[in-house]
Parts: sequence; structure tokens; C-alpha cells
Amino acid sequence: MKRFIVLGSVLALISVTAVHKGLSQEDRSDIHVIVNLVQLNVAVTDKKGNYVTGLRPEDFIVTEDNIPEKLASFAEGDEAIRAVGEPAEPGKPAPAQSQSQVLEAPATATTASLNSYLSGSNVFILFDTSNYMYRGFVFAQDAIADFVRSLENANRVAFYSYSRDLSRPALLSANRSQVLQSVRSTVAGDDAALYNCLLLTVRDAAQFQGRKVIVVFSNGPDNASVVPPEDVAELAQSTGIVIYMISTREAQLDPVSTAVFERMTAATGGKAYFAKNWREEKKAFGAIRDDLQHLYSLSYYPKPNPNRGWRAITVKLAGEKKKYRIRTRNGYRPLPARFSASNTGSQMPAASAE
Repeated sequence: MKRFIVLGSVLALISVTAVHKGLSQEDRSDIHVIVNLVQLNVAVTDKKGNYVTGLRPEDFIVTEDNIPEKLASFAEGDEAIRAVGEPAEPGKPAPAQSQSQVLEAPATATTASLNSYLSGSNVFILFDTSNYMYRGFVFAQDAIADFVRSLENANRVAFYSYSRDLSRPALLSANRSQVLQSVRSTVAGDDAALYNCLLLTVRDAAQFQGRKVIVVFSNGPDNASVVPPEDVAELAQSTGIVIYMISTREAQLDPVSTAVFERMTAATGGKAYFAKNWREEKKAFGAIRDDLQHLYSLSYYPKPNPNRGWRAITVKLAGEKKKYRIRTRNGYRPLPARFSASNTGSQMPAASAE
């Protein structure tokens, strides 16, 4: 809790959009920890890195703090999410994401209710417009634009950019034209505060349901942040957000940045790519698109667990399939939800350990 209090203080300092309202002495509030449904995005590959398809719910073994968990829903790639035990409908796409911000789902959820909580893909693109980007700026814009056009199965896309501050030129929307226009309108600027701005992006993405993905394009190390990358990674894990990072070989020359990028993405179930030219940048974006199309979506209602701190998640495959490699987040910390005495029962959307 101390760590999250410090993290919240830092967010208050760096967020230019935060509005703080004092509570009168008559407004009583309580802090609760609520974990209703844990969603996992799982990549399964063989030893050559090829995606393994056709797996079934019974092939996955999920534990939380060594407690075996029962899957509530399952989907492969872009297929419709279904309650475990119900047959799949081949070729049926996932329905549009529900706009509801209520996170609590009943223990006896049906396929329809699970879809309202879990369906839809939300992709946030975070583009480095710091002074590191002067030389390769146009090529990076081209690669991002091609990536946006290729996201046919993503429900909504947002485009953010950063240097010392975060800019949100295109909020999460299904309007690809607006996103592409925002990509083309970016200009290179100041120092790079990557971790500050990535933390704010994670905070934005956490308000939405369904699959949440952040794709970062960075051309250099962070030289202006006050937020440690470990805090960014932990918040992303606790809110179920997958982080991918594409960086240039220039950034790879900095061993600290290389280690941080690889560690952060691995912790959330994503990957880090280092491209030496614009062709490899486009290839990296293509690899991320393919990854999103092959992820398995799993969810479960956690069994009673007294642990209010970090909860370790382990995902394995059963039987002969255990030889395959699994990539997903390795845990989460249940986040506090604030309830107001005058609005009992309403939950802040960003408070779930989804």
C-alpha cells in the first residue's frame, strides 16, 4: 500500500489533466480491495517460435499463489469469448465491446455477460517524439501508420505521443482516419520522459475492459522521468495490460534501457523488439499484429485468498503440450477501490485487477 501511495503522489505531480476535488468532512469513504475477474492474454509457441493453435480450455492449468483456479471463459485469437463448457462457434467474430464500465460480474456468468466484460481489443500506441527521433521521424511515422491500417480486428485504437510531456492527439476510437491523421501531425520535440508518460498511458488504458494493449515506439533511453520503470510494469500487470516495445538499435546500445525494456514487456506478457532500420521497424509492428491475432484469452474468478499483496500467477499446459512455451503476465496486486458513502455500490472503473 505504501508503494501505491507513493505512486499516486507521483502521478499527481506529472499529470497535466488531473483535477483534484476536496472531500468535505461529511463525506465518509472506505477503501476496499475487490478482485472480481482476472483476465489473461496468453501466447503459446513451440521451440521454433511458431504459434500453437487449436488448444482447448482443459489444456491450460492456471494457479494463483499455488491455488488451482477454474477457467470461467476462453477464446482463441479473434473468436468470440465463451463460457468454459460451452462449444465454440467457428468463424464467429468477437462482438463489439460493451460500453459499460461496471467491472463486477456474477459468479454464474453466461457467455453473454462475459462478453460484456471481456470482449473487444483496445490498442494504445505511444510514439516517441523526443529529440532522439529527429533522424528517423518520417520512417517511424510510416511504420506506425501501416500498423494502424493492419489492425483490422482491433475494436478501437488510440494514438499518444510523448517527449517531456504526454500528448493525446487521438483518444481511443474506432475511427482509423482520425488516428492516421494524428500520426502524420506529430512533430519532434523535447527530452524523453518515457516512464512518466507510459504510466499515464497505462492509467488511461486501465479504465477500459476487454483486451488492453500498449505498443511503444522509442528511439532512445529515458532522460527526464521521475517514475521508476518497475512501478510502471507493476501497475500494467495489476490492470491486465500487455506492453510491447519497439526500439531502435541506438537505444539497444544503452544496456540499462535494453534490460528495462525486455524486463518490463516480459512481465506483462509482451515483447521487446530492437530494429536497426525502417524495414525492421515495420517487421516488428507486423510481429505484434500477428501476436495479437494468436493470443488465447482466459479468465477466472479467484478462489478465496487472504493475500492482499502481490499474487503470483502461473499458467502451464497439461500432458504432452507442456513442452510448449507460455508467455503471459506473472501476477498482479489487487488494487483498492474507493466507495463513497453518498454513492454506495458504484465502483471506479480503474480499480479492478482485471
